[in-house]
Parts: sequence; structure tokens; C-alpha cells
Amino acid sequence: MFIYELEDWPRYYWDAKRLESKLAEVRHRQGRLIGRMESLGFSLRHEALLQTLTQDVVESSEIEGEVLNREQVRSSIARRLGIDIGALAPVDRNVEGMVEMMLDATQNFEMPLTRERLFGWHASLFPTGYSGLLRIQTGTWRDDAHGPMQVVSGPVGREHVHYQAPSALAVNRDMEALLTWFESGEAVDPVLKSALAHLWFVTIHPFDDGNGRIARALADLALARSEQTSQRFYSMSAQIHAERKTYYDMLETTQKGTLDVTPWMEWFLNCLDRAFDRTETTLASVFIKARFWEAHSGTPFNDRQRLMLNMLTDGFEGKLTSSKWAKIAKCSQDTALRDITELVAAGVLFKDPSAGRSTSYSLGTED
Repeated sequence: MFIYELEDWPRYYWDAKRLESKLAEVRHRQGRLIGRMESLGFSLRHEALLQTLTQDVVESSEIEGEVLNREQVRSSIARRLGIDIGALAPVDRNVEGMVEMMLDATQNFEMPLTRERLFGWHASLFPTGYSGLLRIQTGTWRDDAHGPMQVVSGPVGREHVHYQAPSALAVNRDMEALLTWFESGEAVDPVLKSALAHLWFVTIHPFDDGNGRIARALADLALARSEQTSQRFYSMSAQIHAERKTYYDMLETTQKGTLDVTPWMEWFLNCLDRAFDRTETTLASVFIKARFWEAHSGTPFNDRQRLMLNMLTDGFEGKLTSSKWAKIAKCSQDTALRDITELVAAGVLFKDPSAGRSTSYSLGTED
């Protein structure tokens, strides 16, 4: 028996006392991270936002086996948010669609969630009306014309059915119940609402394809509401991707269990907590850059020095030499050497110890 076959479906419930401590911890970490990011300069916040959204889009797709080009995703997000990253890569339609959905969910979090909005998300994911080589219905609920909606694994002839969704005849009714609850003023913490909306949506599985990606966008929308900001500095999708086996196991267990969804809510909160840990690694370069400019806030730099130091803090490939400096900064070799000598004297750069045909330089390290 699946969860939607229970008599009281969809009257979910959970043990609020059991979740209380972890929910408080997650909410505290949300606030701390937002405060930390707001203390960064405007350009660094944009850089962190771009990194996080790129990771969110790429890894949410990879959970479903859809591999997107990271540079195309980054270019699409930068263009839509008006972030200058130099030359933009040409972008495929499927990349644009995924980016469009995720940005609508996170940037327009205050807009009501409606059936038409979900239809738009689905149509943007499948702009050609095909999922791979398979023709699917887009921008409308599934009709089960080719049999019941099932989640299966294993080779043909030996498939294992992990889950069978409710009949297509029930989808409209079930989705109306979910959308009404999602937009209701019911006193449910928005983080818990994110967890339950994700579960509820994938349990209904209302579309022919793309249900997992849309469920995670829905969860992100609720998380953005919980923070009242469109600034995304962590990725729940990236953490789910890292834990995808556990994620699918937990979904299957919950969908074959009772309406007491406490274990699912608990797993979601713990996964979100680990997403905050993960963001430290993801945004390491941004934090390093922030610490560098904070440490040297009183040091005067000319425009060429600022350009090159930004490149170094972004992760300059190869060794920095005076000839590379002159080429990138478009100045003479003498000017490049003078710029470098000033930075060495100020303790911002130091000479690399290795001998060679050209002297190279690296950033000084902060203890």
C-alpha cells in the first residue's frame, strides 16, 4: 500500500517536539549565513550568488541523469541577473529552460504558486515537447495514456517498481489540495513547509517527466520564503545529489509508510544542515577573496594592480610573471615590474622560491 491509498491521505502529521531542536539549529544557520554574506561587498555577493545558483541548477539536473554544461548554466544565470562575467557562452534551450524555472522559483518567491505557474515551469524544462527521444505532454498534468506512472530501476524484463503514483484521474484534485495548503496561512514553519511540499509533490508525480527537478524548485521557493530573500548562498539540490541514494531510499520508505512523516522531515532538516556545511567549500574562493580585500583595505592599489589581484584571488592559472602581467594589464614590461615590486614591498605578493628563466610571484598568505 502506498501513502496516498491511506484513508486520511493527505493529512500528514509529524512530531514537532522531535524536530524542534534541529529546526532551531537550521534556522539559526540560515540567519548566520545571510548575515555573513551581506557583510561582503556587492561584487562578492554577486559572485557567491552566481556560484550557488550554477551549482543548484547543474546538480538538480544531475540527480535525474541530465548533465548540463556548467559554463552554459553560468552564462545563462549571469545574463538573466545582469551580472558581468565577460564573454558569455552560447546556451542550449534545455539549459535556458532549467535556469528559467530555478530563477523564477528563487527570485520571485513572493509570487503565489499556481497550477499555471507549474505548467510554465514544466514547459520550460521540455521546450521541444520531448524527454530524450520520447514525446511527452508538456505544460499539463499527465494522463497515463501509456500506463501508470511508475518509478522503476533495473534492466528490461527484471524491473523493480519502487513507486507507483496515484491515477492520473486524481492528479488535478490532489494538486489543488497541495497548492491550497502551500498558499494557506496555516502556521507551519516555512522550512518544514519546504520539506513537506517536496515530498507531497513527488508523491503525486503530476507530470510525465521532470517531477524531481520541479519538486526541488518548489522546495527552494519555500526556503526563499523562509528567509524572505532571493539571495541564494547554499544549495539543497547539491546536497541531495551528494546523498541521492539515501534520498531515494527515504522517499521510497516514506511513500510506503504512514502519514506520520517525522522521519522524512528529520532527514530533510539534517540534509539542509549539511548543505550549510557544504557551502563553506563551494564558496571558499569567495571567502578567501573577501578576507584578502579586508586585510588590505588600507593599501592603495592602482587599477592594474586591482585587476591582477582580483585574478589571483579568483584562482590564477599557472605562474604569475612580469611578462604575463604586462600582457593582461596591457602595459609595458617596466610598468608591470614596477607594479609587482610595489606589491612585494607591501607584503601583498612574494617571489616564488623556485629558480627558472622568469621570476614568478604569488599572493602572500594570511595567518
